[in-house]
Amino acid sequence: MRITTSALIRNYKSNLNKSITNLDLARTKVMTKRNFTKGYQDPTGAVRESALNWKYDRNQDYIDAIDDAQSFQDAQEDSITQINKLARQLSKQYGLEAMNGTNWTHDVRKTYAAAFREAQKSMTMSMNASYSDRFVFGGADGGHTPFELKEENGVTKLFYRGLDVNDPANQAKLDEMAGEQVFTDLGFGLTMDGDKVANSSAFNTALPGINVVGYGQDANDTSNNLIVLAGQLADVLEAEDFDTEKYTELLNAFDGGRTRLLDNLTTIGTRTNFLETTKDRLEDQQINLTEQFDNVVNVDMAEAITEFSWAQYAYNAALKIGTNILTPSFIDFMS
Repeated sequence: MRITTSALIRNYKSNLNKSITNLDLARTKVMTKRNFTKGYQDPTGAVRESALNWKYDRNQDYIDAIDDAQSFQDAQEDSITQINKLARQLSKQYGLEAMNGTNWTHDVRKTYAAAFREAQKSMTMSMNASYSDRFVFGGADGGHTPFELKEENGVTKLFYRGLDVNDPANQAKLDEMAGEQVFTDLGFGLTMDGDKVANSSAFNTALPGINVVGYGQDANDTSNNLIVLAGQLADVLEAEDFDTEKYTELLNAFDGGRTRLLDNLTTIGTRTNFLETTKDRLEDQQINLTEQFDNVVNVDMAEAITEFSWAQYAYNAALKIGTNILTPSFIDFMS
């Protein structure tokens, strides 16, 4: 087979170009620390990278949602803790002291009544606590102030989203509000049950305030609302004739309201444990996704540097060979 000079040069140029390309690819890997920078270089890897990026971002969104939900719950817990501390002082200190025979004078009882009045206002403000731009006890309507104390015909009334919490006519509507839910997607496969979110597929962040302080009346027409009871206790204490029986009845109902507060704190604690467990799982998954991404996209630097060194050696060798490619021919010896 006859090998011409032009064929030899053509093959040399082709192989030299391959060496340059290999050197450039190896150099790019070392500089970018990536196995590929263009999709055509590794189509399968590019598809996997895109999928892993999407999973990682979505997983991070769930973690951020958990942090937000936890902060929202922390605001709820802080408010309930404040109210419980105040209610305990009213019940176990002022409430009992006011029943002491030495304190049955009208002027002394008015002093205790003032304490109950101020506590009533403080508890209302605590129930209007907010996180970011949402009221934490607003139920499904977190954009508006949930509780309001109003004076009507000399009687202080408590309203929840415009409804008197003590009015039997509002019972059905208040029952509906008490059952409101606000769901956050935390990666449990959000699904719909008809026109509602399936409870098992999302996390409920709502805690309607009337579930915390109560609403409506019991069989004896005694208010179930802690804030209303504080005002009614003040009314009894301010009266000229102290009704011990009525006062005791209201104070016992007030203690029952404190039990409801503690039940809600327990509920929040359970939810917090759930959020922490879920966050731990998502963070483990985030680590797993990072490792997968590293295996698909990022290079082994030791291997990449070795590959670059070899490519550079091959290129230098190709250049050296180029200086000797034109060997002496028959023409060189003709005289």
